[in-house]
Amino acid sequence: MIRLDKYLADMGAGTRQEVKRKIRKGLVSVNHKTAGAPDLKIREGEDVVSVEGREIGYAAYEYYMLNKPAGVVSATTDSRDLTVVDLIQEKRRKDLFPVGRLDKDTEGLLLITNDGLLAHRLLSPRCHVDKTYYARIRGAVTQEDVLAFAEGVDIGEDGQVERTMPGILEVLTSNAESEIRLTIQEGKYHQVKRMFLAVGKEVTYLRRERMGTLVLDMDLKPGEYRLLTDEEKKGIGASGLA
Repeated sequence: MIRLDKYLADMGAGTRQEVKRKIRKGLVSVNHKTAGAPDLKIREGEDVVSVEGREIGYAAYEYYMLNKPAGVVSATTDSRDLTVVDLIQEKRRKDLFPVGRLDKDTEGLLLITNDGLLAHRLLSPRCHVDKTYYARIRGAVTQEDVLAFAEGVDIGEDGQVERTMPGILEVLTSNAESEIRLTIQEGKYHQVKRMFLAVGKEVTYLRRERMGTLVLDMDLKPGEYRLLTDEEKKGIGASGLA
Protein backbone atom coordinates (compact mmCIF):
# COMPACT_ATOMS: atom_id res chain seq x y z
CA MET A 1 0.00 0.00 0.00
CA ILE A 2 1.10 3.57 -0.63
CA ARG A 3 0.06 7.04 0.52
CA LEU A 4 -2.31 8.83 -1.84
CA ASP A 5 -0.08 11.88 -2.24
CA LYS A 6 2.96 9.72 -3.06
CA TYR A 7 0.90 7.63 -5.48
CA LEU A 8 -0.14 10.73 -7.42
CA ALA A 9 3.28 12.38 -7.29
CA ASP A 10 4.92 9.20 -8.57
CA MET A 11 2.52 9.16 -11.49
CA GLY A 12 3.34 12.75 -12.44
CA ALA A 13 0.11 14.35 -11.24
CA GLY A 14 2.16 17.11 -9.60
CA THR A 15 4.65 17.63 -6.81
CA ARG A 16 3.75 16.32 -3.37
CA GLN A 17 2.66 19.83 -2.32
CA GLU A 18 0.63 20.36 -5.51
CA VAL A 19 -1.05 17.01 -5.06
CA LYS A 20 -1.91 17.78 -1.43
CA ARG A 21 -3.57 21.04 -2.51
CA LYS A 22 -5.67 19.17 -5.06
CA ILE A 23 -6.74 16.68 -2.41
CA ARG A 24 -7.72 19.47 -0.01
CA LYS A 25 -9.76 21.13 -2.77
CA GLY A 26 -11.73 17.94 -3.28
CA LEU A 27 -10.34 17.34 -6.78
CA VAL A 28 -9.15 13.78 -6.04
CA SER A 29 -11.35 10.72 -5.65
CA VAL A 30 -10.65 7.15 -4.60
CA ASN A 31 -13.09 4.47 -5.70
CA HIS A 32 -15.39 7.25 -6.92
CA LYS A 33 -15.54 8.97 -3.53
CA THR A 34 -13.83 12.27 -2.72
CA ALA A 35 -10.52 11.63 -0.96
CA GLY A 36 -10.29 13.19 2.47
CA ALA A 37 -6.57 13.19 3.27
CA PRO A 38 -3.16 12.96 1.57
CA ASP A 39 -2.09 10.07 3.82
CA LEU A 40 -4.97 7.84 2.75
CA LYS A 41 -3.53 4.38 1.99
CA ILE A 42 -4.01 3.15 -1.57
CA ARG A 43 -3.86 -0.44 -2.81
CA GLU A 44 -1.96 -0.22 -6.07
CA GLY A 45 -3.72 -2.02 -8.89
CA GLU A 46 -6.95 -2.32 -6.93
CA ASP A 47 -8.20 1.12 -5.88
CA VAL A 48 -9.41 3.50 -8.59
CA VAL A 49 -7.77 6.91 -8.20
CA SER A 50 -8.89 9.94 -10.22
CA VAL A 51 -7.84 13.60 -10.40
CA GLU A 52 -10.47 15.99 -11.73
CA GLY A 53 -12.29 13.02 -13.27
CA ARG A 54 -9.18 11.56 -14.97
CA GLU A 55 -8.25 8.09 -13.78
CA ILE A 56 -4.61 7.74 -12.73
CA GLY A 57 -3.37 4.16 -12.94
CA TYR A 58 -0.27 3.12 -11.03
CA ALA A 59 2.91 1.64 -12.49
CA ALA A 60 5.71 0.76 -10.10
CA TYR A 61 8.11 0.29 -13.03
CA GLU A 62 8.11 1.27 -16.68
CA TYR A 63 10.35 -0.05 -19.45
CA TYR A 64 10.61 1.58 -22.87
CA MET A 65 12.77 0.60 -25.82
CA LEU A 66 13.84 3.73 -27.66
CA ASN A 67 15.57 3.94 -31.02
CA LYS A 68 17.60 7.00 -30.08
CA PRO A 69 17.98 9.52 -32.88
CA ALA A 70 21.07 11.62 -33.47
CA GLY A 71 20.93 15.10 -31.92
CA VAL A 72 19.23 14.03 -28.69
CA VAL A 73 21.18 13.74 -25.44
CA SER A 74 21.13 10.73 -23.11
CA ALA A 75 19.97 12.56 -20.00
CA THR A 76 16.86 13.19 -17.92
CA THR A 77 17.03 17.00 -18.23
CA ASP A 78 19.09 19.44 -20.25
CA SER A 79 18.90 23.23 -20.49
CA ARG A 80 19.80 23.33 -24.19
CA ASP A 81 19.01 20.04 -25.90
CA LEU A 82 16.10 17.64 -26.19
CA THR A 83 16.65 14.59 -23.99
CA VAL A 84 15.78 10.94 -24.55
CA VAL A 85 13.29 11.10 -21.67
CA ASP A 86 11.54 14.06 -23.36
CA LEU A 87 10.75 11.74 -26.28
CA ILE A 88 8.63 9.40 -24.13
CA GLN A 89 5.28 11.16 -24.39
CA GLU A 90 3.07 8.50 -22.75
CA LYS A 91 5.22 7.96 -19.66
CA ARG A 92 3.42 7.58 -16.35
CA ARG A 93 6.44 7.69 -14.06
CA LYS A 94 8.29 10.96 -13.53
CA ASP A 95 11.51 9.20 -12.43
CA LEU A 96 12.50 7.59 -15.74
CA PHE A 97 16.13 7.65 -16.84
CA PRO A 98 18.24 6.18 -19.67
CA VAL A 99 20.23 3.04 -18.87
CA GLY A 100 23.70 4.10 -19.91
CA ARG A 101 24.59 6.82 -22.34
CA LEU A 102 24.84 7.07 -26.10
CA ASP A 103 26.75 10.00 -27.58
CA LYS A 104 24.63 12.82 -28.97
CA ASP A 105 25.41 11.78 -32.55
CA THR A 106 24.92 8.05 -31.90
CA GLU A 107 21.68 6.24 -32.72
CA GLY A 108 20.09 3.01 -31.63
CA LEU A 109 18.95 0.94 -28.69
CA LEU A 110 18.41 2.75 -25.41
CA LEU A 111 16.42 1.41 -22.47
CA ILE A 112 14.39 4.03 -20.59
CA THR A 113 13.16 2.90 -17.17
CA ASN A 114 13.03 3.68 -13.46
CA ASP A 115 14.37 0.25 -12.46
CA GLY A 116 17.61 1.11 -10.72
CA LEU A 117 18.59 -2.46 -9.83
CA LEU A 118 18.22 -3.54 -13.44
CA ALA A 119 20.27 -0.57 -14.64
CA HIS A 120 23.08 -1.50 -12.26
CA ARG A 121 23.14 -5.09 -13.51
CA LEU A 122 23.20 -4.05 -17.15
CA LEU A 123 25.92 -1.43 -16.72
CA SER A 124 28.28 -2.97 -14.16
CA PRO A 125 31.53 -4.23 -15.78
CA ARG A 126 31.46 -7.12 -13.30
CA CYS A 127 28.24 -8.42 -14.89
CA HIS A 128 29.85 -8.75 -18.37
CA VAL A 129 26.75 -7.73 -20.33
CA ASP A 130 27.37 -7.73 -24.09
CA LYS A 131 26.66 -4.52 -25.99
CA THR A 132 26.69 -4.78 -29.79
CA TYR A 133 27.17 -1.84 -32.16
CA TYR A 134 26.94 -1.42 -35.92
CA ALA A 135 29.28 1.19 -37.31
CA ARG A 136 30.60 2.66 -40.53
CA ILE A 137 34.34 3.32 -40.46
CA ARG A 138 36.49 5.62 -42.56
CA GLY A 139 39.27 3.32 -43.74
CA ALA A 140 39.65 -0.39 -44.45
CA VAL A 141 39.13 -2.48 -41.32
CA THR A 142 41.57 -5.41 -41.37
CA GLN A 143 42.14 -8.78 -39.75
CA GLU A 144 44.89 -7.09 -37.75
CA ASP A 145 42.23 -4.82 -36.25
CA VAL A 146 40.12 -7.87 -35.40
CA LEU A 147 43.06 -9.43 -33.55
CA ALA A 148 43.92 -6.15 -31.78
CA PHE A 149 40.34 -5.69 -30.54
CA ALA A 150 40.28 -9.32 -29.37
CA GLU A 151 43.24 -8.55 -27.09
CA GLY A 152 42.02 -5.12 -25.97
CA VAL A 153 43.44 -1.81 -27.17
CA ASP A 154 44.91 1.18 -25.37
CA ILE A 155 42.54 4.14 -25.67
CA GLY A 156 44.39 6.29 -23.17
CA GLU A 157 45.25 9.91 -23.90
CA ASP A 158 48.10 12.24 -22.90
CA GLY A 159 50.39 9.35 -22.10
CA GLN A 160 47.91 7.63 -19.79
CA VAL A 161 47.34 3.92 -20.40
CA GLU A 162 43.68 2.88 -20.55
CA ARG A 163 43.30 -0.60 -21.97
CA THR A 164 39.89 -1.93 -22.91
CA MET A 165 38.59 -5.40 -22.23
CA PRO A 166 38.64 -7.73 -25.25
CA GLY A 167 36.00 -7.02 -27.90
CA ILE A 168 34.60 -9.09 -30.76
CA LEU A 169 34.99 -7.24 -34.06
CA GLU A 170 33.13 -8.56 -37.10
CA VAL A 171 34.06 -7.02 -40.46
CA LEU A 172 31.00 -6.80 -42.72
CA THR A 173 32.70 -4.90 -45.56
CA SER A 174 36.24 -3.58 -45.87
CA ASN A 175 36.72 -0.70 -48.27
CA ALA A 176 37.50 3.02 -48.14
CA GLU A 177 34.44 3.04 -45.88
CA SER A 178 34.03 -0.21 -43.94
CA GLU A 179 31.04 -1.64 -42.11
CA ILE A 180 31.48 -3.55 -38.86
CA ARG A 181 29.78 -4.96 -35.80
CA LEU A 182 31.53 -4.71 -32.48
CA THR A 183 30.56 -6.41 -29.23
CA ILE A 184 32.04 -5.08 -25.99
CA GLN A 185 31.23 -5.43 -22.30
CA GLU A 186 32.19 -1.96 -21.11
CA GLY A 187 30.84 1.54 -21.51
CA LYS A 188 33.85 3.81 -21.31
CA TYR A 189 33.50 7.39 -22.53
CA HIS A 190 33.34 7.42 -26.38
CA GLN A 191 34.69 3.88 -26.22
CA VAL A 192 33.87 2.60 -29.72
CA LYS A 193 35.16 5.77 -31.36
CA ARG A 194 38.33 5.73 -29.26
CA MET A 195 38.98 2.06 -30.02
CA PHE A 196 39.00 2.76 -33.74
CA LEU A 197 41.10 5.88 -33.30
CA ALA A 198 43.61 3.66 -31.51
CA VAL A 199 44.06 1.66 -34.74
CA GLY A 200 44.13 4.77 -36.95
CA LYS A 201 40.54 4.83 -38.15
CA GLU A 202 37.44 6.99 -37.64
CA VAL A 203 33.82 6.10 -36.85
CA THR A 204 31.49 8.00 -39.19
CA TYR A 205 28.21 6.42 -38.04
CA LEU A 206 27.35 4.46 -34.89
CA ARG A 207 24.24 2.59 -33.84
CA ARG A 208 23.74 0.30 -30.83
CA GLU A 209 21.79 -2.80 -31.76
CA ARG A 210 21.85 -5.02 -28.67
CA MET A 211 22.30 -4.87 -24.90
CA GLY A 212 22.29 -8.24 -23.20
CA THR A 213 19.25 -10.11 -24.51
CA LEU A 214 17.51 -6.88 -25.54
CA VAL A 215 17.66 -6.34 -29.31
CA LEU A 216 16.70 -3.15 -31.12
CA ASP A 217 13.33 -3.46 -32.83
CA MET A 218 14.21 -2.42 -36.39
CA ASP A 219 10.56 -1.46 -37.00
CA LEU A 220 11.20 1.52 -34.72
CA LYS A 221 12.39 4.54 -36.67
CA PRO A 222 14.88 6.89 -34.97
CA GLY A 223 12.93 8.75 -32.29
CA GLU A 224 10.26 6.06 -31.96
CA TYR A 225 9.78 3.85 -28.92
CA ARG A 226 7.57 1.16 -27.43
CA LEU A 227 7.00 -0.64 -24.14
CA LEU A 228 9.05 -3.79 -23.61
CA THR A 229 7.22 -7.07 -23.98
CA ASP A 230 6.92 -9.40 -20.98
CA GLU A 231 9.40 -11.74 -22.70
CA GLU A 232 11.92 -8.93 -23.11
CA LYS A 233 11.52 -7.87 -19.49
CA LYS A 234 12.03 -11.44 -18.33
CA GLY A 235 15.12 -11.77 -20.52
CA ILE A 236 16.88 -8.81 -18.95
CA GLY A 237 15.75 -9.60 -15.38
CA ALA A 238 13.44 -6.62 -14.90
CA SER A 239 12.14 -6.02 -11.38
CA GLY A 240 8.58 -5.39 -12.56
CA LEU A 241 7.34 -8.37 -14.53
CA ALA A 242 3.60 -7.99 -13.94
